[in-house]
Amino acid sequence: MAACMEQKEGEASLYETEDDFFQDVDLLQNHGINMADIKKLKSAGICTIRGLQMITKKKLCAIKGLSEAKVEKIKEGLMKIGGSGAGFCTALEASVKRKQVFRVSTGSMELNKLMGGGLESMAITEAFGEFRTGKTQLSHTLCVTTQLPGDNGYSGGKVIYIDTENTFRPDRLRPIADRFNLDQEAVLDNVLYTRAYTSDQQMELLDLVCAKLHEEIGIFKLLIVDSIMALFRVDYSGRGELADRQQQLAQMMSKLQKISEEYNIAVFITNQMTADPGASLSFQVDPKKPIGGNIIAHASTTRIALRKGRGEMRIAKIYDSPDLPENEATFSITSAGCDDAKD
Repeated sequence: MAACMEQKEGEASLYETEDDFFQDVDLLQNHGINMADIKKLKSAGICTIRGLQMITKKKLCAIKGLSEAKVEKIKEGLMKIGGSGAGFCTALEASVKRKQVFRVSTGSMELNKLMGGGLESMAITEAFGEFRTGKTQLSHTLCVTTQLPGDNGYSGGKVIYIDTENTFRPDRLRPIADRFNLDQEAVLDNVLYTRAYTSDQQMELLDLVCAKLHEEIGIFKLLIVDSIMALFRVDYSGRGELADRQQQLAQMMSKLQKISEEYNIAVFITNQMTADPGASLSFQVDPKKPIGGNIIAHASTTRIALRKGRGEMRIAKIYDSPDLPENEATFSITSAGCDDAKD
């Protein structure tokens, strides 16, 4: 009986954690922060208490209309809301919080198995490869599979798609929707699409993403950026601008990671490849490597290398992951999206 009561209390505390996951910045009103200042925070894409905890004082002071004294007051209010629970927690408590993490199916059982069940939420998954390796096709398939109910009570949700290469084709989603017996119009209606033309606009769009995720809290489950580096390659050229490019890229990757944790969504980014001219000197088997350098390498939670196989076959390999073993899976690209390879 006592064990049963303890189990119920444990479950209750888990549900409390889920309820407290999305705390609105409006709570600061109870701690002496006026509504005008809260609106300024929201205009900068800071809509939740968790999001506010992720911002430095320097960035808050840069928001128009917020003085250093106001920022101090906001930080004090933040500490009061966090209370004694702010800061450290035990590994057991962290494990309970991780139960909120869900996985989105990729459309291929083999690829799901390779990725430990699918695309993980609260994390950035990067897929890189040459042209025609299936990066954009995987992105299109994920637009549909995200809307399907999954394991562990995952109910499905909407998708935000940021296109930097003009490769998004809404009609490509129709045959994929038919494969899963979903209504075509409803599937397209659940995908929010935007086109970015410059790296600055790509960064600004992330503030709009935050506003949208806050507006429909818990509804969006996946953010796709296809591709992350295309516009940076164009806007920053030569070694002279490399440091500036990497700094902006680091800001963007940090923002994506914070969005994934703040709103509990999966982030999927695609990346291009470059030839390494010095590779022949070090006797590397494959002289090509993903662009973005160490900034993207460290910021991405899981990295998947894609390469061409025979015909429509594609091979995915875990390139880097905190919890997945290095392994390979074969999948195919069909008219109905990514699917298991047929011999």
